[in-house]
Amino acid sequence: MPSTIGSPYRAAVDKFDRIFQLHAILASRRTAIPPEDLMAKLECSKATLHRALNALKDYLHAPVIFDPDAGGYRYAREPHGDTYELPGLWFTPHELQALAVMRRLLSDAGGGLLEEHLGPLAQRLDELTRHQRLNLGEAASRLRFPGVGGKPAGDAFKIVASATLQRRKLWIEYHARSDDRRTDRTISPQRVVHYRDTWYLDAWDEGRNALRSFSIDRIRRASMREEIAFDVPESELDAHFATAYGIFGGKADKVAVLRFTPERARWVADEHWHPEQVGAWQPDGSYELRIPYRDSRELVMDIMRHGAHVEVKEPAELRTEVRDQLRKAAAQY
Repeated sequence: MPSTIGSPYRAAVDKFDRIFQLHAILASRRTAIPPEDLMAKLECSKATLHRALNALKDYLHAPVIFDPDAGGYRYAREPHGDTYELPGLWFTPHELQALAVMRRLLSDAGGGLLEEHLGPLAQRLDELTRHQRLNLGEAASRLRFPGVGGKPAGDAFKIVASATLQRRKLWIEYHARSDDRRTDRTISPQRVVHYRDTWYLDAWDEGRNALRSFSIDRIRRASMREEIAFDVPESELDAHFATAYGIFGGKADKVAVLRFTPERARWVADEHWHPEQVGAWQPDGSYELRIPYRDSRELVMDIMRHGAHVEVKEPAELRTEVRDQLRKAAAQY
């Protein structure tokens, strides 16, 4: 890989970053700092230091002064004791790179959901990155976070997110996939969750007097109520939604024991199926994975994608369920 040391790219990054670092040094001190010390901290020459100081004073209107008594530079004291801040939106090159990745991730994860709101920020970031020659415009073509089989957020997403953040109750018309029924619900939203390329709402369902998880794309209508939402403690939410396997909530009451072949074990051993999973290598090179669960639907789908490379050892009812599904699948061919 060719080095970028000494290249125009590196020079552009250094120029921007050096002004930012110079401001940080001066803003953090009450006393003057000698130019020699500034040159050492910024790793630059005397001429480069003067260019950075002039840019800070002339273009950014920073109150930089030279204190002859102290033999160094400092910020002049602002009226009323205020501290000078750089105008506009300033980021280091590494921060801008992180923002470019985040922007692309949000765009792909949300299916364009946030583009409308990220537009103004994206334009400002594009201006900053062009100025720095960071080439972050390549993010659109060089970064990909595909949502295979992902579902759109749905028209109700904005109302759901607003109610969740503002802690207001919601009325929704929900069209369930499981039984194809439409029901009216009054709920207290707790969390918006992006799980396996689908957006979900964890909420307290008043009619069921229990916690439920709703696929947001299946909310056909939604309206925010004036009433304040009922808050479920974080510990209770975690206990309900995080202890069982997958998106189906409830406290886990069973443990699946899965045995993967040596060929598949090298992949599965690095996978994260559940926060409380326990994995162990076996003498023959196979890998045993123990997963707590309550509702088997999602777990069965994940087991079946490994085909002949996995065997359900326990419990008996899960082993039977997977066997029956495999028989039905084989009957199609």
